[in-house]
Amino acid sequence: MEVQRIIMETFHIDCIISNPFSPKKSISVKKLMVDTGAEYSWIPREKLEKVSIKVRKKDVPFIMVNGQQISRNVGYALIRSGEFETVDEVVFAEKEDLKLLGSRTLEGFAAVVDARRKKLTAAGPLPVA
Repeated sequence: MEVQRIIMETFHIDCIISNPFSPKKSISVKKLMVDTGAEYSWIPREKLEKVSIKVRKKDVPFIMVNGQQISRNVGYALIRSGEFETVDEVVFAEKEDLKLLGSRTLEGFAAVVDARRKKLTAAGPLPVA
């Protein structure tokens, strides 16, 4: 019996980031890497500032893949990509940081990663008690 192995490759999506308190203030963010291993979405600081997203949490600590601890500010944003939309906490990413779409945003989208097709798909009905 042959075991089929799926290699997880990265893929990117484009998003629209809006100020949740003033949704007309929005900006396009191209090529966010979909990263199910990251909790938060990381959006370039200058993009968040351009749509007047305010810092709500200062100096939140994060551990990088290499073990280095850093801190970044966090704010609230409305995030849209295709048919998906959610409000989430986002990291004010610096120039040296990757642009990421994290697992919390995916959960808010009610989306799952289709690794074969390199896209997001609807997760289906949400469980309820």
